[in-house]
Amino acid sequence: MSVLPVGATAGAMWPGTPQVQGPGLTQATAPTAPTAPPGTSAADGGGSFANLLGATLDNLQSTQAAADNMATQAATGSLTNVADYMVTAEEANIQTQLTAAVRNNALQAFQQIMGMSL
Repeated sequence: MSVLPVGATAGAMWPGTPQVQGPGLTQATAPTAPTAPPGTSAADGGGSFANLLGATLDNLQSTQAAADNMATQAATGSLTNVADYMVTAEEANIQTQLTAAVRNNALQAFQQIMGMSL
């Protein structure tokens, strides 16, 4: 580890490092471009909020359908492992709670924006 002498700038030791303009202030850097979520491509629009929301709701619906199917199997006695049903039902419950929380926060943000005066 190297220690900079008093009054030396970081650029003197490491080229490409922003220069200090004042006490603790550095030059502004250019903003970075947003990145697409893993498994999606920004070129096909996979990174848009609408597509992400739609995929999340589809995933929630399939998880709830799987939990309902396992509940039916448990009621008819054809389910061999009850733990699988418990895990799937809890996943559906947690996903439903998360979806409701996101909806509530989005609605609250919308109401705050609409309440702003210009």
